[in-house]
Amino acid sequence: MKPENDAFPQAQEIAQRVRSGEWRAVEVVQDTLRHIHARNGEINAFTCVTEARALREAEAVDQKVARGEDPGPLAGVPFAVKNLFDLQGEITLAGSKINRKDALAVADATAVRRLTAAGAVLVGALNMGEYAYDFTGENIHYGPSRNPHDRLRMTGGSSGGSGAAVAAGMVPIALGSDTNGSIRVPSSLCGIFGLKPTYGRLSRAGAFPFCPSLDHVGPLARSVADLALAYDAMQGADAADPVCADRATEPVSGSLADGVAGLKIAIAAGYFMQQATSAAEQALARVAAALNVTDLVEIPGTAQARAAAYLITNAESSNLHLDRLRHHAADYDPDVRDRMLAGTLLPASWNIQAQRFRRWYRAEVLKVFARYDLLLAPATPMSAPAIGQRYMELDGEQMMVRPHLGLYTQPLSFIGLPVVVVPVASAGAMPIGVQIIAAPWQEARIFKVARELELHGFTSPIPAR
Repeated sequence: MKPENDAFPQAQEIAQRVRSGEWRAVEVVQDTLRHIHARNGEINAFTCVTEARALREAEAVDQKVARGEDPGPLAGVPFAVKNLFDLQGEITLAGSKINRKDALAVADATAVRRLTAAGAVLVGALNMGEYAYDFTGENIHYGPSRNPHDRLRMTGGSSGGSGAAVAAGMVPIALGSDTNGSIRVPSSLCGIFGLKPTYGRLSRAGAFPFCPSLDHVGPLARSVADLALAYDAMQGADAADPVCADRATEPVSGSLADGVAGLKIAIAAGYFMQQATSAAEQALARVAAALNVTDLVEIPGTAQARAAAYLITNAESSNLHLDRLRHHAADYDPDVRDRMLAGTLLPASWNIQAQRFRRWYRAEVLKVFARYDLLLAPATPMSAPAIGQRYMELDGEQMMVRPHLGLYTQPLSFIGLPVVVVPVASAGAMPIGVQIIAAPWQEARIFKVARELELHGFTSPIPAR
């Protein structure tokens, strides 16, 4: 039986104890639901709690255990998802007011279905920036998600509810999406682990799109082992997502203990070391020291890559939203609406040029990965700003918070690289993350390094209650 009020059990422990019969999945879920109801009023992570479904799924897990059947590697593990994932019988809000009138989803998104097939138990949907066009975790329709380490500060976005729910111990695993940094920014600001896999590695079928040529889905968790369990459960080809149609499964959970001997790692210099606050610089230095990394490497064209990513994001998202913009413009967050309207005015030649540059930049980055296995870079230029804060000072310059929290994440999404964010915590300070970056399809490498860092004490801090 699961002890009551244990708010931070890891997914790996829950699954082991449920599988052995020591804990009942129903009791785990009941305790999780109590914790959600007790904390969500102050954190604002959940927009929907699927209590009846959760109890049904947990009971089904317990019945499998009682019959001696395999309940799955995530047996009884509660999880929640950003509210852009389809959940059968629920409206897929995607953080918007407009979608409230949509029909109920007829089936779960592929990622959700695969997690439940592995024994995980869905407990709800999570707050997010409207239509995923956000780095702050603030939503004018549903209110801001609040950082569990300081409820006056941002979670980051657009997967803000996912970051908050995991950091607050409401769930051990959450799903988010990452187009320009929407998993990695909340992971950094909330002090947890987050994975943006290689573009096309995990199916996006049933996830409301933002910018299809940049969209990724992935997990957030408090430990590397939990992140790996969720990632492994979601892998595999899916004909419903054309870019994931021919993906083989390549599990990482069994290789976390292999260590990092022989891996060549460098620090991404130049662009990735400009405009960082001392908190970001110190976090990167601590991670590099733990791994004995001293090499610096500069990737040409990274500032232009971020600009090109903006162009592509604006062009694709505005095209996707043309009908909504025509008929429901007043129902958007004005900041989101105005950026999308600007995207409708972009010349097609600019988008073509951005796509050409994208191919060039990818080739330049792959040249770096011919020499190094992994790169290290800050995840965000600063720790969590205050909710409502519009500007931040970087290198003596006043810059807008909302677009620039993704300063170091956008160029990597732009070419679909796999990245894990590792939390760095200091006593009395807000956490901040560091990115571990690999060449396409090399997720196993970043997981090994993340696990090595976890063993060196880079773990998710438990927030004060």
